[in-house]
Amino acid sequence: MSTWLRRRIAGTDSETGSVTVFVAITVVGLLVLIGLVVDGGAKIRAAQRADAVAAEAARAAGQAVALPGVVGHQNVAVDRQGAVSAANAYLAAAGETGNVAIGPDGTSIEVTVTTSSPTAFLALIGITDLTVTGHGEATLVHRVSGERP
Repeated sequence: MSTWLRRRIAGTDSETGSVTVFVAITVVGLLVLIGLVVDGGAKIRAAQRADAVAAEAARAAGQAVALPGVVGHQNVAVDRQGAVSAANAYLAAAGETGNVAIGPDGTSIEVTVTTSSPTAFLALIGITDLTVTGHGEATLVHRVSGERP
């Protein structure tokens, strides 16, 4: 009987279990990669949603126009208090919170939304959520009907 066959029968082969270690390391690496893809995708979706909510809140704020300026054919500006209230109302309806800033001339509104996305796989290593920030801006444009931009 050959030496190789005797080792095989006796279970003293020097490479016994080496495939098991390789498979274990590979599976852990694949799980980490899958976790990054799944949780990274969730973070991207959360960032897109935060941007969309911020943009819509800015649009809602832009609807609060200061009427004296419009009626008097002066420069159009937002009603600051009304714009902030409209943006915050939209954010509350969307279940988000954020900051509303109105430009010094009253013709631009910027909304910033900060939210978090829960993780599925990264929670296994202690990262339970990922924080994302979205931005939205609206600018009032005023022109007389028939005038070219």
